[in-house]
Amino acid sequence: MPARTRRRDTPPPRTGGTEIEVLRGFLDYLRTSIAAKVDGAPEPQVRTSAVASGTNLLGLLNHLAFVERSLFLGERVSSWPSTFRAAPEDSVAEVVTRYREAVARANEVLDGCTDLAAPVPGPRPADRPAPALRWALTHMIEETGRHAGHADILRELIDGTTGR
Repeated sequence: MPARTRRRDTPPPRTGGTEIEVLRGFLDYLRTSIAAKVDGAPEPQVRTSAVASGTNLLGLLNHLAFVERSLFLGERVSSWPSTFRAAPEDSVAEVVTRYREAVARANEVLDGCTDLAAPVPGPRPADRPAPALRWALTHMIEETGRHAGHADILRELIDGTTGR
C-alpha cells in the first residue's frame, strides 16, 4: 500500500449572499478541488483504472473539460464515452491545462450572466436549445462534485494522497 500523503482539507467556500454567487462559488471550489486532485498524479497510474468500471483519474478530468465546453460554450460532443479517456500522448499537465482553459472560457460566459432563469448565452445547434443558467450551474456542480468524489478515491488508491 502506498504511503499516505495528507493535505489539509479545504473548507467549503465563503460566498456572497446571492443565489448566483453561491452557485458559482461552490462550482469554482469543486473545479479547483478536482484539478488539484489530478495535478501531479504519477504516470502511468493516473490513466490506469483500479476499478472494474475502467474509470481513471486523468479520464475524469478530461471528461469534465468536455462537459464544461458543451454546457457553457455550446460545443457538440459526438461520443460521451470517449471523453473519459485522455489521448495516450496527452501529459497530465496538458489535460489539467485544457481543463483550466475550459473553465476560464466558461467563466467568461458566466461573468456576463445575471438572470438565472435565462438560457445560457451563445450559439447552439437547433436540436439542442440552451438550458437555463440555474439548471446549468446546478448540473455542473453535481457533475463536478460526483467526479471529484471518484477522483478522491482514485488518487488515494494511486499514492495515498487524501484531502481537497
